[in-house]
Amino acid sequence: MSVSLTESAARQIKKQLEKRGKGVGLKLGVRKSGCSGYAYTLDYSDAVEGDDAVFEDFGVKVIVQKNDLPFIDG
Repeated sequence: MSVSLTESAARQIKKQLEKRGKGVGLKLGVRKSGCSGYAYTLDYSDAVEGDDAVFEDFGVKVIVQKNDLPFIDG
């Protein structure tokens, strides 16, 4: 399984991280969303935790908690 970015998306994420002044990448995840199942979450990440999977494209890290991987795959 992998998470990939286009070069244009990576440039935008880098720009936003620089503007923010901190962060190691983008955190992608899922959360329960009422009776409809799950919703995707997207936020900045200031650190990589021990239970995170890290994918890198064009110098930008996308960080996903390992238990969220099955929901993101595909």
